[in-house]
Amino acid sequence: MAKTLVVEPGEPPTKVPFLRGILTHSLQQSGLPFEEAYALASQVRDELGDRNEITTAELREAVLKHIAGHGPTVVQRYQHPTTSPGTILVRDAEGHTRQFSRQEHRRLLESSGLSYEESTAVTASLFSHMMKKGLTEIRSQHLGYLTYRYLRFALGPKKAQRYLVLVNYRRREQPLVVMIGGASGTGKSAIATELAHRLDIARTQSTDLLREVMRMMIPERLIPVLHRSSYDAWQALSATATGVDALLIDGYQAQADLLSVPCEAVIKRSLNEGASVILEGVHIQNSLVNMVPSDGGAIVIPIMLAVLSPKQLRQRFMGRGQQMNRRRAERYLDNFSSIWRLQAHLLSEADRGQIPIIVNHDRQQVIQDIMNVIVNALLEKLTAEPSEVFS
Repeated sequence: MAKTLVVEPGEPPTKVPFLRGILTHSLQQSGLPFEEAYALASQVRDELGDRNEITTAELREAVLKHIAGHGPTVVQRYQHPTTSPGTILVRDAEGHTRQFSRQEHRRLLESSGLSYEESTAVTASLFSHMMKKGLTEIRSQHLGYLTYRYLRFALGPKKAQRYLVLVNYRRREQPLVVMIGGASGTGKSAIATELAHRLDIARTQSTDLLREVMRMMIPERLIPVLHRSSYDAWQALSATATGVDALLIDGYQAQADLLSVPCEAVIKRSLNEGASVILEGVHIQNSLVNMVPSDGGAIVIPIMLAVLSPKQLRQRFMGRGQQMNRRRAERYLDNFSSIWRLQAHLLSEADRGQIPIIVNHDRQQVIQDIMNVIVNALLEKLTAEPSEVFS
């Protein structure tokens, strides 16, 4: 079925595809919960059927018929989104405006190292202050300065300075290279995704994916160690070491050395383009961290994730069986002893290389711990004054 085009009158008229997600978001901004907004947007899409085009006025009338039963407030907010009660527009340096989002503001404060409770309280107080002042629009620089001043008053200069440095980092657009290591099951991929959202980093790369690409290019008969898992790669080597742990480490190291080439390429490409990147995977180790050029202008932050309870790590693998191929989850459990010993090696090497070790026992806490590590690194590298950051 062809997409219905929404036509905005003009010279020439603008035509864009009808998108259910856009209408859902608009209805949420009008006050509907997500489930109701999504269901209503789906109904509108179905009613359009095979219609080729619809004007914006016709589409708005169709939506208004559906939301009429949700009360006058929802209707008013849908008809006049920028003048809805409780709406404050934030205007950036380029003149573009967006609606102030308490959720986004809270998450920014959390990214500076504040707890969820602290961030929620500060955002609520700041929003209440702006509403009492009758603000309908505020410059982004002024919003940042108000936030900084409120943090100094409510939580002290140290926490205010952490926020200031984080905002300064975003303003400078200095490349950040975050490298997240850890054994299988420690939550590297999920944490990397969350950090990318918090730090507004568009590029993330998994070493597992790089390994899959290399496997497609290089047959197993040429480099068999590449076609094994990190915890059993030793089985593809000619045994030279003695002892189970030594064999395990030799196999892992051989595979990690192979992966260091594409990993280094990913990092260099990002630095050349001045872009931040998050690299995650079991192959993150001291030697790879040391490969990042010190004169590249990037701030490099390595982190090693750990799960210190065998029971908890097993439970993570059992839980994975519901989210991924069950056979793969069973393979992790069958090789649990090797994975556990490999983690011991990774943590020992991280400690030797002074890489921060973060224990992943609670999703919210581990994100806050990592953000604290990142902001601490920014504090060492960057200086910031309110007059410069919010000018």
